[in-house]
Amino acid sequence: MPVVVVESPAKAKTINKYLGKDFTVLASYGHVRDLPAKNGSVDTDADFAMTWEVGNDSKKHVKAIADALKDDDTLILATDPDREGEAISWHLQETLTKRRAIKKTTEVKRVVFNAITKTAVTEAMKNPRDVDQPLVEAYLARRALDYLVGFNLSPVLWRKLPGARSAGRVQSVCLRLIVEREMEIEAFHAREYWSVKALLANARGQEFEARLTVLGGQKLDKYDLANATSAEMAVQAINSRDLKVQSVEAKPASRNPSAPFMTSTLQQEASRKFGMGARQTMNAAQRLYEAGHITYMRTDGIDMAPEAVMATRDAIKKRYGDEYVPKSPRMYKNKAKNAQEAHECIRPTDMFKDAAALKLTDADQRKLYDLIWKRTIACQMESARLERTVVDIASADQQVILRANGQVVLFDGFLKVYEEGRDDVVDDDDNRLPHLTEGEKAEKRKVEPEQHFTQPPPRYTEATLVKRMEELGIGRPSTYASIVTTIQDREYVTKDKNRLIPEDKGRIVTIFLLNFFKRYVEYDFTAALEEELDDVSAGERDYKELLGRFWRDFHAAIEETSELRIAEVLDVLDDALAPQLYPPREDGTDPRSCPLCSEGKLHLKTSRTGGFVGCSNYPECRYTRPIGGGEEEAGDRVLGEDDNGIEISLRSGRFGPYVQRGEATAEQPKPDRASLPKGWSKDDLDLDKALLLLSLPREVGAHPEDGEMIEAGIGRYGPYVKHGKLYANLKEVDDVFTIGMNRAVEELAKKAESRGRRGGAATAKPLKELGDHPDGGAMNVYDGRYGPYVKWEKVNATLPKDVDPQAMTAEMAIELVNAKAKKGGAKKKAAPKKAAAKKTTAKKAPAKKSTKAANDSAE
Repeated sequence: MPVVVVESPAKAKTINKYLGKDFTVLASYGHVRDLPAKNGSVDTDADFAMTWEVGNDSKKHVKAIADALKDDDTLILATDPDREGEAISWHLQETLTKRRAIKKTTEVKRVVFNAITKTAVTEAMKNPRDVDQPLVEAYLARRALDYLVGFNLSPVLWRKLPGARSAGRVQSVCLRLIVEREMEIEAFHAREYWSVKALLANARGQEFEARLTVLGGQKLDKYDLANATSAEMAVQAINSRDLKVQSVEAKPASRNPSAPFMTSTLQQEASRKFGMGARQTMNAAQRLYEAGHITYMRTDGIDMAPEAVMATRDAIKKRYGDEYVPKSPRMYKNKAKNAQEAHECIRPTDMFKDAAALKLTDADQRKLYDLIWKRTIACQMESARLERTVVDIASADQQVILRANGQVVLFDGFLKVYEEGRDDVVDDDDNRLPHLTEGEKAEKRKVEPEQHFTQPPPRYTEATLVKRMEELGIGRPSTYASIVTTIQDREYVTKDKNRLIPEDKGRIVTIFLLNFFKRYVEYDFTAALEEELDDVSAGERDYKELLGRFWRDFHAAIEETSELRIAEVLDVLDDALAPQLYPPREDGTDPRSCPLCSEGKLHLKTSRTGGFVGCSNYPECRYTRPIGGGEEEAGDRVLGEDDNGIEISLRSGRFGPYVQRGEATAEQPKPDRASLPKGWSKDDLDLDKALLLLSLPREVGAHPEDGEMIEAGIGRYGPYVKHGKLYANLKEVDDVFTIGMNRAVEELAKKAESRGRRGGAATAKPLKELGDHPDGGAMNVYDGRYGPYVKWEKVNATLPKDVDPQAMTAEMAIELVNAKAKKGGAKKKAAPKKAAAKKTTAKKAPAKKSTKAANDSAE
């Protein structure tokens, strides 16, 4: 039987159902090879020759494919229809050839299909082709570039900026966008302005709102009413005059539907409407694709197949009627420059099936499918017809004119199904106005001024960040999710209320790269490189020539920076960040003088957790504050004295606010300190609370069974009670100060019971059972100390932050535990080398870290 190879077991199962018993369908489980974790995997001295290694977890899958080929001499590579899919097919062909599983007589075919449906799969089998070599070369170029950047730049960061974890070719440019937006926000100065709004009524008593647009016969600009006084004078001018409707202008208008989804717009809309992260969106889309519900979800194309267009029009006619179907189909022009990577849009495979008809049980998949179905249906519907009305209400002397805007939907068209979300937009034209006629008197019901302040640019959401990257030409559809996820995993960026905020270490890394590797984080340079890579995939450029030009200049920049001392780097960064770090003080004193000791000078410093501002008079003065906060945020103040007359103070450090007893002395270089627990505000902190924190850990009493003291305290993972080596978490910080013996013993007993005799997950109740792994053994989701995780045999894989444990599927679990098992295997393999030669290990250790950074920060 011909052997068909796809990426995932779920996809293999679906395709096997369509092809039947005459084919053997197997899964490669993603990429079977990668660059090994050692120096020289991309040999810059040998024309960028690349050394590939089959992963430990992939060997059994390759063997299964090789064994299947013993019974049949036909191999059909049916991996995904994009650059990554083409690369997987190439890797499989190369690997199987080296194993001699592919012989001279073996027929190797490459087939692609945009949707996993019976029609699409069977049609693809009739039209095989060879592996697309230009597309493979584009993959090789990207992989080599990412390896060279990550492998060579990341060690420079580790040596010069302790705490920095990695840099990536596109990852660092994406981080720059977020950091520069934050600096814009910090440098922003709000400007006050006022407007005047009036509540008016027509002759029939129907109310409507209007805004003042002309005062004293002059059109008002945004900042003309600069303060409360001028606004109040404008209110008086309106109240002292009678108003009439001067003109009513109604214009017909129409709104057209948005184009169907491609990868970036799907991620943006899922973020706007559901708050779903890019990775969460793509995970759900992957499952929908593998189940045959939607077309391929990594695409930069917005065109639809003709048969899909006609099916969509038929579905609209059946569900909503003829009036909602336009006379001719809507055609959407593809934006992609590279036709080889421009696939069809993301759409349902069956337009007559909405989310309810599919009966999807997974919440993310259900929401996402509903979104895709509605967007696709709407894109082929009739336009919405509107009537936009502008009404001017004026005084007889024309000194005062107010304007009211509104619109009426005459025919809803596509709006009946779907309306695209908007980012940070407020539309005042959606109000509906009552019937108004020229010359009609307008009664004043209420006239009031409104104070406004200009707003800084908003922080990026994942949606607006992806949109901006797309506008700049940075990254490609298949990389957006991994890039946005990587900068959060590296702790360069945090997400708060769906907004991306740079951490201090992310800011430091960006400023470092802007000063020492500026060319490689420039938007134009990165976009131009992406276009050159597109040229490679189109067969119009040699990828090794591209690599040669890049490496020549990049290697020179690395060599120049490697000689710099950390102190020199910090001096450059301190000067570059000076406007943000040391803004002018109101009293005119030196912004760099230490506000605590008044003797030292403030300077940028680094630690394992990132950058901070500290006093040059250290260790005599231990003043520190975060990079992102001004001196007013430092919060240093004396709270009082303890019973021995020692001063208790509140301070701000690079790890956050803390309380301290006394000062550092020769006898006690590290005075008593305690960090403020989560939920405690430094503004509300007083002496009593500070003394409570400094008194921890607190003795609760002797355990009734063995007499050993039970203690309550606050640790790295929050409040706890402790008995010997057994720790039990408490829900509230206040419990630490109030918990009694009975409850403490009860909490400890619960913890001991949940751990079981062996302290494992064996006795704990799983949050969700996922069934058996293809290699045998049950997979379950448990709640662990560091969050929910999947357990399979001896492998524990932590769930991504944006994945709900109840939304986990067996396929997602297989990917997680396989990836974790692969990492675990690599570590075990490296262990004997350390024991064999200490000197060699010491030299090679950074290289291993570098390679991991190169792999982790791909793109």
